[in-house]
This record gives sequence, structure tokens and C-alpha cells, in this order.
Amino acid sequence: MGPLLVVIGLVVAAIGGLVWLGVPLGRLPGDIAVERDGFNLYVPITTSLLVSGTLMLVNWWLRR
Repeated sequence: MGPLLVVIGLVVAAIGGLVWLGVPLGRLPGDIAVERDGFNLYVPITTSLLVSGTLMLVNWWLRR
């Protein structure tokens, strides 16, 4: 349980550092945003793929 908490903390710190540096997580190329009168649609496809890949690598690293 200890190593898992350390990894989760490092991932959260890394995401916070990226946001602090100005990396637009949530507004990456490939994310779909439609804004019209009275209607907003946001589908974060690229952000979801990036987060999924990162979590997959962390899971693989913890299981080896």
C-alpha cells in the first residue's frame, strides 16, 4: 500500500507541476469543444488517452 500511495502522490504532483507551468491539460489538440448559444459540449478525447496511457504505465510498473 505504501508504494502505491507514493506513486499516486508523484502523479498528482506531476500533474500539478504541468498545470503550474502552463500546459493546457484539458485543452489539448484533439479535444472537441463546441460552443453555441445556450449550448456547450466538451469531449476531452486526447486528454483521456493521455491520462489512460499514463495510468496504464504506472499500473504496469507497479506489477512488475
